[in-house]
Order: sequence, then structure tokens, then C-alpha cells
Amino acid sequence: MIKLIVGLGNPGSQYSQTRHNAGEWYVNALANSFSIPLTLETKFFGHVGRGNIDGNDCRLLIPNTFMNLSGKSVGAIATFYKILPDEILVAHDELDIDPGTIKLKKSGGHGGHNGLRDIISALANCKDFYRLRIGIGHPGDKSQVTNFVLGKAPQNEQRAIDESIDEALRHTGDIISGQHDKVMQHMHGFRAEIK
Repeated sequence: MIKLIVGLGNPGSQYSQTRHNAGEWYVNALANSFSIPLTLETKFFGHVGRGNIDGNDCRLLIPNTFMNLSGKSVGAIATFYKILPDEILVAHDELDIDPGTIKLKKSGGHGGHNGLRDIISALANCKDFYRLRIGIGHPGDKSQVTNFVLGKAPQNEQRAIDESIDEALRHTGDIISGQHDKVMQHMHGFRAEIK
């Protein structure tokens, strides 16, 4: 069972529409879909909510830290509520898959993602949390990655990303309740078209 869903991003209006905030977009959409208010909780360094998602009690978190300090927020709430790493789902942008695709994964390294790196560190180097990987594509050259993730996607790619987030919303209840293989299979076959 997933007890905590985290959406990664950078705080501030200048970052809210950038690709690096795809995880935050997902959790905001989830909060809206299930009428879960998110309020700033300073002791958890983020916006927090709790509600019922398809019959499952779950907490939502959007860290209010910069991406490379996401673990400060995740570690604080996980410690306070005694939430284990394998009861956490972290939604984040993913360079290695195309816009319009989503993948569910358990465990693994950080793949160069600074938010995941800091969360792994905050969870005593435990990598056993689940990840919802929201594809944003790759600029093609490593030197362009920072500007790419901190930039806005073109309209056609943004539409595809939004569609993939909508698809993830439809399966969130199954993810929370532990039907991970079923969701992984379904997401493997999903791809929103870039028009």
C-alpha cells in the first residue's frame, strides 16, 4: 500500500510551468481530482494534504524546497508518520522517456535526477520507494539538460505530457492499493501522440 505520494518540482512561479515540475503537476492534478486541499506545513517543508483516493487513505506532498533538497521534505514527513520507503510513490520528470509516456518503477538509482538523489540520501540510502516517471524527452546533448528541464515544453509536447498525467490519474487508485504489475503493464502500452 502506498501511504504517501510526492510530486517533485521547484518552488516559485518562475518554475511552475517548466518541465522539471512535472511531478508537481501530477500531484496538483491528483489533489484537484479528489478534492484534497494542500496546505503549507512548515515542519514538513512543503504543501501537504490527506484524503481518500478510490477508497484508499493517502497523504500528498509537494516539497517547498528546491529540487536538490527534496529529501529534507520527504524525510521529515516519512519520519513523523513512520512511513516506510516502499510505502512512498515519488512522481518526477524523466529525461530518458519521451513526452506522452509514463512508467511506474520500484527501486533503482537516481539516474542523475537531483531530487531522487536527495530523497535516497534522506531515506538512509534506501532506494526501495516507487517512482512515477513522467516522460519529458531529452535535448540530445548532456550540456543542454539544465536549460531543457528548466524550460517550458512546446505546446504539442505539453499536451502529450498532460495526457500522460491524466492517464496516471486514472490508475493511481490501483497503484496505491498495490496492483503494481497491472499498472506497469498498462503504462507500458500507453503513449500520448505528439501532434
